[in-house]
Amino acid sequence: MLNNMTDCEEGEGGPNSQGDGNPKESSPFINSSAATNMDKSQQYDGNNMALFEEEMDTSPMVSSLLSTLANYSNLPTGSKEHEEAENNEEGKKGVSAPQLGTLMGVYLPCIQNIFGVILFLRMTWMVGIGGVFGSFIIVFMCCSTTMLTAISMSAIATNGVVPAGGSYYMISRSLGPEFGGAVGICFYLGTTFAGAMYILGCIEILLIYIVPQAAIFKIEGLEGPEAEAALLNNMRVYGTIVLSLMALVVFVGVKYVNKLALVFLACVILSILSVYAGVIKTAIDPPVFPVCLLGNRTLLSKGYDVCAKVIEIDNETVTTKLWRSFCDSEYLNATCDEYFNNNNVTEIQGIPGVTSGILAENLFGNYLEKGMILEKRGLVSDVDPDSPTTSSNRYVLADITSFFTLLVGIYFPSVTGIMAGSNRSGDLRDAQKSIPIGTIAAISTTSTVYMSCVVLFGACIEGVVLRDKFGEGVSGNLVIGTLAWPSPWVIVFGSFFSTCGAGLQSLTGAPRLLQAISRDGIIPFLRVSTEIYLCLKYRPLRIFGHGKANGEPTWALLLTASICEIGIIIASLDSVAPILSMFFLMCYMFVNLACALQTLLRTPNWRPRFKFYHWALSFLGMSLCLSLMFMCSWYYAIVAMGIATCIYKYIEFCGAEKEWGDGIRGISLSAARFALMRLEEGPPHTKNWRPQILVLVSMDAEQNIEQPRLLSLTNQLKAGKGLTIVGTCVQGTFLDNYTEAHKADQSLRKLMETEKVKGFTQVVISSNLRDGTSHLIQVGGLGGLKHNTVMVSWPRNWKQPECHQEFRNFIEVVRETTIASIALLVPKNISSYPSNGERFTEGHIDVWWVVHDGGMLMLLPFLLRQHKVWRKCKMRIFTVAQMDDNSIQMKKDLITFLYHLRIDAVVEVVEMHDGDISAYTYEKTLIMEQRSQILKQMHLTKNEMEREIQSITDSSRGSIRRKNPSALRSQRSAEEGAGAAEKLEEEVKLIQCVMNVSTPTSPTSPTSPAAPAGGAVVWPDNKGAEKEKSLLTATSEAGKDFFNMKPNQTDVRRMHTAMRLNEVITKKSKEAKLVLLNMPGPPKNRVGEENYMEFLEVLTEGLNRVLLVRGGGREVITIYS
Repeated sequence: MLNNMTDCEEGEGGPNSQGDGNPKESSPFINSSAATNMDKSQQYDGNNMALFEEEMDTSPMVSSLLSTLANYSNLPTGSKEHEEAENNEEGKKGVSAPQLGTLMGVYLPCIQNIFGVILFLRMTWMVGIGGVFGSFIIVFMCCSTTMLTAISMSAIATNGVVPAGGSYYMISRSLGPEFGGAVGICFYLGTTFAGAMYILGCIEILLIYIVPQAAIFKIEGLEGPEAEAALLNNMRVYGTIVLSLMALVVFVGVKYVNKLALVFLACVILSILSVYAGVIKTAIDPPVFPVCLLGNRTLLSKGYDVCAKVIEIDNETVTTKLWRSFCDSEYLNATCDEYFNNNNVTEIQGIPGVTSGILAENLFGNYLEKGMILEKRGLVSDVDPDSPTTSSNRYVLADITSFFTLLVGIYFPSVTGIMAGSNRSGDLRDAQKSIPIGTIAAISTTSTVYMSCVVLFGACIEGVVLRDKFGEGVSGNLVIGTLAWPSPWVIVFGSFFSTCGAGLQSLTGAPRLLQAISRDGIIPFLRVSTEIYLCLKYRPLRIFGHGKANGEPTWALLLTASICEIGIIIASLDSVAPILSMFFLMCYMFVNLACALQTLLRTPNWRPRFKFYHWALSFLGMSLCLSLMFMCSWYYAIVAMGIATCIYKYIEFCGAEKEWGDGIRGISLSAARFALMRLEEGPPHTKNWRPQILVLVSMDAEQNIEQPRLLSLTNQLKAGKGLTIVGTCVQGTFLDNYTEAHKADQSLRKLMETEKVKGFTQVVISSNLRDGTSHLIQVGGLGGLKHNTVMVSWPRNWKQPECHQEFRNFIEVVRETTIASIALLVPKNISSYPSNGERFTEGHIDVWWVVHDGGMLMLLPFLLRQHKVWRKCKMRIFTVAQMDDNSIQMKKDLITFLYHLRIDAVVEVVEMHDGDISAYTYEKTLIMEQRSQILKQMHLTKNEMEREIQSITDSSRGSIRRKNPSALRSQRSAEEGAGAAEKLEEEVKLIQCVMNVSTPTSPTSPTSPAAPAGGAVVWPDNKGAEKEKSLLTATSEAGKDFFNMKPNQTDVRRMHTAMRLNEVITKKSKEAKLVLLNMPGPPKNRVGEENYMEFLEVLTEGLNRVLLVRGGGREVITIYS
């Protein structure tokens, strides 16, 4: 909620606040002691709020809320986690109103962050290698990318308040915690490696252009790889030292860094202005800046003192240092290098000036392989193509192999830093106005400077000088410094302090970004279980979200410095630049994606004040970012995307669940709506059929699930990847039983999480359980995404009188699924089914395919065997052949059918011979029907009911004794006859158990006399004469019906089939881990429902785990691909 008043602070709207004289709520969203102690009618009557006084605990008065809403310091954008952070994470101090405007708050910070080391150290080299035309394309692409990103960022930043975290906050709140965490970490790594790049640039300026003598590993006298290794080692040593010093400065106090920011910015601006002044001067008075060439090859300046082979001194020809470099002696008759003998030495102006026309020569690129000699275009040299190059260490050589995409990767960091303004949104007077104007103005300014520099460098400086990365041909001077006015040292020192300032800014910003991510608590490895007592409340401490007392992120700074050291160890500015380009490009790509998604989804909360945006521009920016990533370095791009993907999946599976109203949730809703509408177009094809299961469970009095193994079985069927709905019914009314329904829903969700069932819950409140179950079957699912299968447990105690309604509800479920053409799964003995943690190392899943059900019996074992519980079980399929069937051909056909279905199973055809109905079957059916008739036609007291059952039992025994023994022997063997009599005795006891009452005070008389021939029953107790007379009359008529009735022939045949099938199934599948069996259809009318349950009981008798299956009336498996 929006309340910010805790035990640790008092703000506006508190008890001591002053207003218009009317009483205000000190805390509108939590219980207020004043509100609880005053009578509501007195409290709100004076405020004209009597109509709403009952809702004041949850809906505060607007007058008490507006002061909080108007001040951002008291309004953490409505998100609970930021409310907690603001209320509890930091000590509450007086918050001063932000005063920064567009210029100081956005424009100048962006300028400082965008202009950097690349402009001073690599811009001229890029123009020389790529040409003016190619370099202009690179600059235009990169600047267009940042401009489009700035447009998208402005839309997001003006759609609400952006607290600390800047781009991370915008992405996470727009694309969700998974994307936010992944891109936030990537942006953090990019900022960290940017710090390494700036430090390397600082060391390069120091050791090459300011004090080369400070090198620890001496480069003098070394050539080739040895000199390169010495330079890199110097970079590593000094880089580590500078990194340690900068980290120490940041640790001591960020305020010093912020105070020096303007000084560093002044250095940058002064350096750029000196370059423009130098360009203007070249048009008036070009400087004398000679470059020595041998033929068309550029010579190292340290290799000569005079740009000539020989000189005249006192009419005497004297050789020069250059001669001695290429010849074996200083004499004129010495043996010299062939190329030296065949070519003349010339001296050209390194900076001919903007009016010299050198632009035409520098228009196109000149890409070099590593070790190639820098050559001037337009000059002809005499060189033997077959002779090897000698004395190459006397020339200026290319230090790396260059190509267009390499230049893109090296240059792109010079356009980053566009989010410096949005990162300071909390300090801006009017962030929603300043961020778009300041950011776009800064990008426009820097883009203009970069593009003009490309053209001016190409128009003023000689090509061989531009391609000389370290100024080796111009006496070791910084190339851009040779153009500056009034002195090259303006550029040298300006760029040095600029890179130092940029490095400090990176080491300041990166830890704060990591701190913001850690405080959100979305990445588990940034959390620890330690607790601290903070603001009178215990809170989990996050190492990287915690810092010094003033809030500075100490641990995050330490981690940042450690990662930055990795970039220092790489030691090459050209190698580090593409790495951070990847991370920044990924961040910018997701900013554009966030804006495009929010625009296209048209969420009601998407109301940015910045109106000059369009989803097409955002998609164009996103495409440019993705293209530039692979242009810079395809393998770095893959690594960066892999890191982001790993973090995304890590947060998805292990991270904290956050609901920030992000765009991914919005696009999920839109995609779900679109998919549901597509599903409405028609039923799915057989190839796309999968079990969409509605699991019907029952709850106990405590709203706990009575059959948890149903969800275990559902999880084991999840290979179908279909919809799962777990539904239950609460008896009562919605108003009275909503709390029980909510508790039931929570129980379902908890069990689903325990059993790892991915799906939905649905709890229905109904006046009776029968209607509630019917409602679930009718309305479960949404649109085309509805269940096509119902799973319900077998009513275990259906024969008990108290469970009479339960089995009737079960039969109604069978009828309803049949009418609705929905498949039905009925696991019997569900408590014996394996849990998800169990494993079967062997065994069989037996399928008894009696009638065709659309292929459900084939598909379900296949899905079960995908789960680790059933994976080791083999599948066997049994089918039943009648007398006139060719069982051999049936087996061949079934094997062929399974082959086409791509299902591995053992096939067996069981022959069922026609047999006479046994006396046992006849008597079992008779007793079953007698029990049913007793329950329906007789309305007796408890004692009378028991005595009537005893009479029927005695009569049944006499009937069995009167049967022809020879007939019995013709149907069964002697052992089977004995077993049948035994089972019949059990059945008789079963009738007594069914009709038995639940109270122990009604014992059945074991000596009840048998009924006489007339059928009248003689009761041994003495009751009133009238009651005895009427009772004798009623029971006399009933007795005649029961003892003279014959069983229904249809029931006899069904009982016979059930018993024969049970014998065969028990014989073949007694040891099977699971038996799948066709479930017979229910009776069409309500007469004989008990008989139907009895048939199913007989059919599955003696089997441990049985899954009764009814198809939904359509094919669910096909042989076609």
